[in-house]
Amino acid sequence: MFARRRHDTTKPPPGGSESAAPIRLEANGVGKHIDGNVLLSPIDLVVSSGECVVVRGENGSGKTTLLRILAGTLEASEGSATLDGGSIDERHPGTRARVAALIGYPTAYRDLTVVDHLVLIDSTWGGAIGTADERADDLLVSLEIDHLSERFPHELSSGQQHLFHLALVLFRPSRVLLLDEPEQRLDTHKRGLLTEILVARKAAGDALVVACHDPEMTAAIADRVVDVVAP
Repeated sequence: MFARRRHDTTKPPPGGSESAAPIRLEANGVGKHIDGNVLLSPIDLVVSSGECVVVRGENGSGKTTLLRILAGTLEASEGSATLDGGSIDERHPGTRARVAALIGYPTAYRDLTVVDHLVLIDSTWGGAIGTADERADDLLVSLEIDHLSERFPHELSSGQQHLFHLALVLFRPSRVLLLDEPEQRLDTHKRGLLTEILVARKAAGDALVVACHDPEMTAAIADRVVDVVAP
């Protein structure tokens, strides 16, 4: 296992790049309906580099549907969602290179440890293999799960698995973070750690859209709040 060490807050956060050009994610009148059932009433949303929009709404209001449309995994029935003026589609390399989303449960491999997963992600996205373990450990330290680095995903508790899922998304190179209730199953302390990471990602120039029910986290990260009204 890695030795436990204090997280170096002077290091840039994993993911985005401070030198990258500004980015803009926009939804104009985006709505979704299937066979006459309305999943999301038309809604507008704009977020740019260094900003965070928090999406609120009761269960079933369409928050997750909106995030899926913004991630390019679901096609809107009306309106349009664009990234820097272009279409969003998870199958397109341009979308995959810029957008990282935690919506549901990411795929995990039973025979890979927690840190193995992060190194695999780093290798997939062209990271420097010589520093992958160190950078992966830095992220695990920031989430205070570095002591779990050599465990397999199925050995983790529910809360630990959620932090592991967050790590998988945060470690990906991206300019846009889409997170669906990332505070769930986290205690107050862990929510504070995640809040610090998201604030740092904003400062690094990333654009964030976060569905969140926690008022303290919302106050700390949100530049704007968009309320999704149930259909």
